[in-house]
Amino acid sequence: MTQKVAVLGTGKIGEALLSGMIRGGWAPSDLLVTARRPERAETLRTRYGVEAVSNAEAAKSADTLILTVKPQDMGTLLAELAPHVPVDRLVISGAAGIPTAYFEDHLTAGTPVVRVMTNTPALVDEAMSVISAGTHATAAHLSRAEEVFSTVGKTLRVPESQQDAATALSGSGPAYFYYLVEAMTDAGILLGLPRDKAHDLIVQAAIGAAVMLRDSGEHPVTLRENVTSPAGTTISAIRELENHGVRAALIAALEAARDRSRELATGNG
Repeated sequence: MTQKVAVLGTGKIGEALLSGMIRGGWAPSDLLVTARRPERAETLRTRYGVEAVSNAEAAKSADTLILTVKPQDMGTLLAELAPHVPVDRLVISGAAGIPTAYFEDHLTAGTPVVRVMTNTPALVDEAMSVISAGTHATAAHLSRAEEVFSTVGKTLRVPESQQDAATALSGSGPAYFYYLVEAMTDAGILLGLPRDKAHDLIVQAAIGAAVMLRDSGEHPVTLRENVTSPAGTTISAIRELENHGVRAALIAALEAARDRSRELATGNG
């Protein structure tokens, strides 16, 4: 039986999912979208050949509802959806920090909810989407969520108790790498390189390092040691990173991101 999927609040990540599903074989006729602005809905309809509907219509018609609005807008959306969501609908939340219990409390008792934390590389099909089951979600529901999010990258199942940590590492993770590239580019300029050349050197180094981490099977310590010659340039740089507490700063930063995710869950936004 054909499953209808609705993406509600279709912003950048929602559109990336929509595009990925179509590339993955979903027929546009089996996909629905909602958007706050009518012109945005019309753009999606024209671009992808999908039907743009209201949130209530999506809840009535689709088998799976993917909620991609911002965390602060989720309460308003659920209030609108609740009267129209039957208990057999799968609700997938992409909102950072909000536990599945929040959705279960606002929807009909027994509604299956799956929580997914993806990240912006979904826009280039290199996302990491972390998936957790709510109280009423089954293995089949998790598989359906994986089927959707695997179209834009990799997926990983974790217990919901680990979602805040996953948000800190993966959901926010790309920003840390952009920050590092920005700092290294500035350093390249300080060392005498033009900005465009410094940027190209660092981006390719990042891509090459990421592929080696993914494909070599080696521990990152081993890969780092392979670049670190005795009394060489790399060890001199690493000594400075250690002297400035970069490792400790990264750990503290990720703890802060995890803590903020927990605050979002309690409504302290």
